[in-house]
Amino acid sequence: MDQTLNLEKLKAKLEAEKILLQEELSGIAHQNPKNPKDWEATPTETGETDFNDETADRLEDFEERQAETIPLEKRLANVERALVHIADGTYGKCEICQGPIEMARLEANPEARTCRQHLDQETAR
Repeated sequence: MDQTLNLEKLKAKLEAEKILLQEELSGIAHQNPKNPKDWEATPTETGETDFNDETADRLEDFEERQAETIPLEKRLANVERALVHIADGTYGKCEICQGPIEMARLEANPEARTCRQHLDQETAR
């Protein structure tokens, strides 16, 4: 398959993933106006409660939203990073060795930042 066609397919996949992640985050968090890359979990309800159980339930729900926000935020940052690399012509290069990332890896995970050899180092970055 032509490299340009592959790149366009991967870019479209990344853009679709970005929209999905933003929608998912918008349902449980809001963007920090001072730092749009930072998403902050929002509580489901904000009114007063009559019972301690309701307060505990709201707190538990908020903590779950916070826990969901962190990995979604990281995935969104990786997708946005990949789109920047496409735009500047550096997409598909391993961040560790600067060698090419395998096409099969990019097709499976378009926001991949390392080649298979350095996969274990990707999460540390």
